[in-house]
Amino acid sequence: MEHKVLGIHHITAIAGYAKRNYDFYTKVLGLRFIKKTVNFDDPKTYHFYFGDEVGSPGTILTFFPWEGVPRGKQGSGMPTEIGYAVPNGSFDFWTNRFTEYFVNVTGTGTRFGERYIAFEDPDGLPLTLIIPKIEDNRKPWETDEVGAKVATTGFHSITLTLRSVNETAEILTDIFDYKFVGQEGNRYRYATNHVANAAIVDLLEAPNEMRTGNAGGTIHHVAFRVKDEEALMAFREKVLAKGLNITQKIDRNYFFSLYFREPGGVLFELATDNPGFSIDESVSELGKNLKLPAQYEGHRKQIEAVLPSLA
Repeated sequence: MEHKVLGIHHITAIAGYAKRNYDFYTKVLGLRFIKKTVNFDDPKTYHFYFGDEVGSPGTILTFFPWEGVPRGKQGSGMPTEIGYAVPNGSFDFWTNRFTEYFVNVTGTGTRFGERYIAFEDPDGLPLTLIIPKIEDNRKPWETDEVGAKVATTGFHSITLTLRSVNETAEILTDIFDYKFVGQEGNRYRYATNHVANAAIVDLLEAPNEMRTGNAGGTIHHVAFRVKDEEALMAFREKVLAKGLNITQKIDRNYFFSLYFREPGGVLFELATDNPGFSIDESVSELGKNLKLPAQYEGHRKQIEAVLPSLA
């Protein structure tokens, strides 16, 4: 059986304040809050998950909100921009909404024949809304203010900033079976044919860009999607064969994962579709309750006492 990477699974970033982060993504952007849990390595910090109705792979944006963390700077060796797909005809709505909510719009234009609006979240995280060339038929999450005709449908792309794109491109093509799509200036586009959406990785070559650390408004890692644990471990062997270090399989409750740092410095994760976000609460209840990993359940009262209020 041929195992495949099925585009982007999720993207994880750093936020400064939990409530501000929650309000922006649920109210301004209109994403569904699908899971409220804690950082497995730091249970005094939330781990938020936003996505579509069920947290489908390719829609999941997650955050570690570190209260009061200073704003970071985008640099080389890291993901530096998240692209969301939106329907054709939605830009007037979003332009007006960003004005209403004082969202910092950083530019508009066209890339590879697709129109975009670039903006920042309250921590300075770079985001873009993109109208795809090919119609995106994923079902969006709707709110009272953000209806289906304008709502984001999930990820369109992720941009990685690198001093040189060559070795990272080899990981995409040789291990993940991505194909080179084209070049605009110093932006190189790669995509997989194995899925229709959340399929694009842009490599931005910036030889003089400095490396920076993770802080508010920066992306911690990007996770690529595989079907199941069998596929996960098959890709582990491929990464090892490339001469790279990779973790053992890790149980993240809602998926199983592996982590490795590609040669350009970006932290990559491989994550499974299974078991999904309804393993510990029903679809209708997603995001409404604090869900703790088993090792922290006995400390629930102490953890709840130190986590910031979202009210």
